[in-house]
Parts: sequence; structure tokens; C-alpha cells
Amino acid sequence: MGASDDMKLLDRVPTSKPPFEYNDLKKAIPPHCFEKKLFRSLYAISIEILIMFTLYYVASNYFHILPRFLSCVVWPVYWIFQGVMLVRSWTTGHECGHHSFCGYGWLDDTIGYLLHTFILTPYFSFKFSHANHHSHTNSLEYDETHIPKRKSHRLYYEVMNNPIGWMFTILLHITLAYPLYLICNYGGRKYKGLASHFYPQSPIFKNSQRRKVFVSDVGIFIVLYAYYRVVMTQGATWAFYVYGGPWIFMCVIVTIITYLQHNHPSIPHYDSTEWNWIRGALSTIDRDIGFTIIKNKTDNHVVHHLFPSIPRYHAHEATEAIKPILAIANCNTMAVAKFNPETNSNITWLMAASLGEKNSSKLIENLPNIGGKEKKAVGMRGKQ
Repeated sequence: MGASDDMKLLDRVPTSKPPFEYNDLKKAIPPHCFEKKLFRSLYAISIEILIMFTLYYVASNYFHILPRFLSCVVWPVYWIFQGVMLVRSWTTGHECGHHSFCGYGWLDDTIGYLLHTFILTPYFSFKFSHANHHSHTNSLEYDETHIPKRKSHRLYYEVMNNPIGWMFTILLHITLAYPLYLICNYGGRKYKGLASHFYPQSPIFKNSQRRKVFVSDVGIFIVLYAYYRVVMTQGATWAFYVYGGPWIFMCVIVTIITYLQHNHPSIPHYDSTEWNWIRGALSTIDRDIGFTIIKNKTDNHVVHHLFPSIPRYHAHEATEAIKPILAIANCNTMAVAKFNPETNSNITWLMAASLGEKNSSKLIENLPNIGGKEKKAVGMRGKQ
């Protein structure tokens, strides 16, 4: 099936004003979904740390006695499993930045700082830039990440817009995009001056935030020095096998997950004349990637953008609660919508193509009263 045929299977997300209010979504979610449970969160993180330590202990104490051919198999397996656990640490630190971990601001920041610093992510710096992303999701001018290239971007459209350029871009993006984003704002919003998560005077941050950016840098420096001492005593090869491999795998997975949650041919980006917060939040994507251990991070992303303070263990229930209301606007949290948008030159789509209307029967189902009126909506399609 050709590319044009594939595109006909997609309908763009509706860009008109949704026929519901933000409070309608909030009221649909059971109140307990907003509650953070301290001991439940601490128990979960304790299990994560125990698993990481167990993996490290087994790898560092037993892998070296295995036959060489078997060692070549078990080390990559270790990188994958430990890398997934580092993704869990990244996710927990991210939740701490939203204060959805336990509800105590100082404890959220302390735990998030320790977790993110260990995986070389400047906690407060990322917390501040990520808050900007949530405040301006899918804005062409002000979103922090996942901003589509315009045709005026000559390097991309005239030099890289070919099979070799695509392969280079994909390889660079998957392997180095996350650390390069932190270091030099690769793929991020355009700023005047040096934009870096490690530079306290970076235009990314407000004046009131710069002191905490410096605190993040101090933590990263301490961890890097500790890694340097490990390399000096244990050797660079050992350090790479035990930590470097899992860390690289973590960067790859974080990049892939965040890319999939914000990019799809049906998803629009808005300029300043069209963008508003609810439009941006509804233009995110839930993805079921199958990894149970990071499942609540990937397949409840829309509700996370709408209500970032909801803890991950309530995210699925909250997602199910708002689906009937989102269906009123034909807005499927799995990135599929049902009708074509109005013509508007100020709305940019991931792919410049004519998306045909899908010829298929649509399930009509009764929905709860919203605003005192009976609503009906198109049933939502399955997961991506």
C-alpha cells in the first residue's frame, strides 16, 4: 500500500472549539483520582530501587565468570532491563516535577532531584522547561519541544529531505536527541542566546529560577565526579557495561516515547492566532507500547496534559472517565479523530497531505449529559 493510500486511513483531529468545558472533564473524574498516597508512592520507588540494585549486583558479580559467548548475550539483556528501570526513575522524577508523586512539595523535589541527578538529568532545569512545554503544548512559537520543521527551514527541506537525510536524522534523534536537548536545546524552541539546561542564565529560565538551575548543575557535577572516580578505579569498560549501556538505552526509550506522544499525522500544531491551552492539551497522544512496567507513562498521556497533578496509579481510571466526553468532539485519546478540519492556513499538520474521510461504519452511543443537554458521539477507534 502506497503512502497516499496509508494517509487515506487517517482522519485529522478536529480543530474547532470542543463542545465541552475543562470543568466538564474534571467533574467526570472520580475525586480520589486526584489524591496522592505517600506510602504507596514510596513503596513503588523502593521496589524500583531494589530491582535496579539486584540487576546491578547480579551483573557486576556474576557476568564476568560466564563463558565469553554467553557474556555477549547477557550484557545487552542487562542493558535493556536496567535501561527500562532507569526510564522508571526518569518517569518518577518527572512526576515529582509535577508534584504528582506524593503531594509534599519539598519531598517531591528532594526525591526528583536525587533520581534525575543520578541519570544525569538536571532536575530543576528540566522541571522548569517541562512546565513551559505543558503551558504551551503544540504551539508553533512557544512550545519547548516537538516543533515541526517549516518549509522555510532550508537545511531540512533542501538538504536533509531525502532518504539519506532521513536515516541520519532518525539515527541522531533516537540516540543523541535527549542529551543534546539538555546540553544545547537540540530540537527545542528557538531562543536568542545560549539555550541550555545547564546554563543558569539561559533564556529558557526566569530570573527567579536561575538559582535552582545552579543547584541542579552542582548535583550533576557531583555525580559526574563520582563516575570519574569509578572509571579510575574500575576501568572505563566496566563503567560502560554497568551504567553507560543502560543509560544510553534509557535515552533511546525516553526519546521514542516522548516523540510518539506528540507526533502523528492527525495531530495539528497552532500558531499564536489559533493556539489555546485546551487545544494544545488535546493534541497529545496516548500510546500503548506494551511495556507494562512503563505502561501508565505512555497510554495515559492526554489526561496527564489535562491534569498533570494526577498520580500515575490513577491515570488509567481518569483516562477512562473522560473518554466519553472527548468522544463528543470525536477526539480519541489514541490519536485518531473522525472529521476533517476547516481550511485554516494558521494550523500546521505533521504531513502536508490531503487526508480522505474514512469510509467505515461508526458506532453511535449515548453519552452523559453535558451542560444539561443529551449528547451523542461517534464511538472511538481502537488503540494505535
